[in-house]
Amino acid sequence: MKQRKKRRNNLPGLAVSVRDNNVEKALSIFKQKVKNSGLMLEIKRRSFYEKPSRKRRHIKNLAKLRAKHQKDLD
Repeated sequence: MKQRKKRRNNLPGLAVSVRDNNVEKALSIFKQKVKNSGLMLEIKRRSFYEKPSRKRRHIKNLAKLRAKHQKDLD
């Protein structure tokens, strides 16, 4: 049986190529890439000013959560 080579996108960033004029498929792939990259969460987070002390507190709380879940897995 002949194996098909998987094509790699050499496009920078979150670009998607349209094949066979199938724009709907390309759009769904683009939406999936945006969702997986966390871009929308980053834009939402940066949409308002956050004090440096709140940033540090948030990072510290995330570290506590990671440690808690890591402990549960061990």
